[in-house]
Amino acid sequence: MTPGFVAQRMRVALVAMETTHHRDTEGTRRFRRLAQGLADAGHEVTVFCAQWWDGEEDVFQPEDVRYQAVTLGQSVGYFCLRLPFVLARHGPDVIHARPSPPQQVIAASVGGTLARSPLALEWFGDEGLDENSRLTRAVAREPQLVITPSEMVRTTVRELGATDESSRIIPESIDFSLVESVDPAEEVDVVYAHPLDESANIESLFLGLAELRDRDWSATIVGDGPQRASYERQASDLRIDDRVTFVGACDRERRLSLYRGAHAFVQTAYREYFATELLWALACGCIGLVEYQAKSSAHELIENHARSFRVTNPQQLADAIVDAGQYEHRTVDDRWSRYDHDEVLTQYTDTYDELVETFGFL
Repeated sequence: MTPGFVAQRMRVALVAMETTHHRDTEGTRRFRRLAQGLADAGHEVTVFCAQWWDGEEDVFQPEDVRYQAVTLGQSVGYFCLRLPFVLARHGPDVIHARPSPPQQVIAASVGGTLARSPLALEWFGDEGLDENSRLTRAVAREPQLVITPSEMVRTTVRELGATDESSRIIPESIDFSLVESVDPAEEVDVVYAHPLDESANIESLFLGLAELRDRDWSATIVGDGPQRASYERQASDLRIDDRVTFVGACDRERRLSLYRGAHAFVQTAYREYFATELLWALACGCIGLVEYQAKSSAHELIENHARSFRVTNPQQLADAIVDAGQYEHRTVDDRWSRYDHDEVLTQYTDTYDELVETFGFL
């Protein structure tokens, strides 16, 4: 490859000592989807990780994505010692790493120098890094580009040392074609979806709904988790349980059916690095009702969206639920097709091309 040449089919090295097989998080799932999407698009994708499969072979390729074991176990030191030389032998066009453990970013950077390949860093936000650590700050500055799913997370990495020029937002994606393939469920006024954990904050929604006891409404709660029983008691204590239905952790098709049947989607969770369920619901035509939270990026999605309301407390949320009645009920909204998997994948490949053109062979 010569400087300035953009390859149509790229050799991409994804570095993640921990994959979804080690630790299942939103960030690891996003990285796995990226690997599969790149492979489906015809790129040569290798994930450099700690071995998670059985057997003595250090290469495992169940489908189009190739997994290369850097180590048999999860010794961070040994993984980082071997990684630069493994990457140099592989000779990728671009290296794309996760920030956890942070030592692997430094090792990937050394590997990029040896392989003469640029380094991108995928920083989702749920990695649990110590933001006061010098190593974390070094990691934010090390790659040629840091990719985040939202402006909220991008702000964090800039505070740690990344710059405007060395950071970029690439959002989460959805299968937009799937939206129209499911039939809408029975109509409800409000739907909510989030794991029912300590960050769910359904209290805000329930308090808002309780303000509307004298009105006719119905609500569906999607999700399950350790706080479900507590939230069910809250609904009962507020005397709204006869109009609130808990449906549990539904699969994607069922969720889309519920969203297409709902008039509005309410987002109140304390923590969202990217509000993916809100995005799905908006694509299903829901009006977006978002309560602002300091550690949630949900408000970013609806910032310039007419069919939406941003609130800061349960009373405002109650008012927004009433005001949402001015909008017609829809079961799809084409403007969100720009978040389709293929559209977002193109943002990644365009970014790789830019990195190769700008930093390749430096």
